[in-house]
Amino acid sequence: MRGTMATDSHAAFTRALLYGIGAAILGMILYAVFEIATGLIVGYVSLAVGWMVGTAMMKGSHGVGGRRYQIVAVLLTYAAVSMAAAPVWIHYGNKHRREQQQQIQQQQTQGQQTQQQLDEEQRQLETESGQRPSRPVPKPAQQKMSFGAWLARAALIGLASPFLEVLGGGVTFAWLIGVVILFVGMKIAAKLTAGRALEIYGPFNDSAQPSQLTVG
Repeated sequence: MRGTMATDSHAAFTRALLYGIGAAILGMILYAVFEIATGLIVGYVSLAVGWMVGTAMMKGSHGVGGRRYQIVAVLLTYAAVSMAAAPVWIHYGNKHRREQQQQIQQQQTQGQQTQQQLDEEQRQLETESGQRPSRPVPKPAQQKMSFGAWLARAALIGLASPFLEVLGGGVTFAWLIGVVILFVGMKIAAKLTAGRALEIYGPFNDSAQPSQLTVG
């Protein structure tokens, strides 16, 4: 019986880790897409994420579980749910930025003619006074953040999103409900990846066979 059961090994843990990471990424995408599409924050998706991570890890390890599997499953569940806030913020940030750009373009279009007239008058005054037209001072180039640094920053902000929400708006009833549901989802992942000890009961004595009665 012990020989037929899957045993814990480095290969089994590595497979479980890879499967769990894949399930966590899928759960994060599911959580973020649902919130962006509906505009609703439904904490019960955390339960589905916990189940996905735990089930995927057990499938990758071929049924092997244990303490380290539980720790990884809990961390992956928390990471998937918390980091789902990052793509949501990016989506709404880009949307708000586009709206601001449209307003700025409208304002620039309205004031462009006035600015051209002022520039023309300034050049005429400088020409009449015998001074050379002043050249615009070039602005120093701003250093752009690399993609790796941006990704690491977004990941850190996502992991800290539950605490940032408290700092921004304080402890609310909705936040408490979301934290409780997230805790339940993490508990589901831990329960699915718990080790199952082999327990053999016995030996048992054979029960006496009942005597057969012949009816004449």
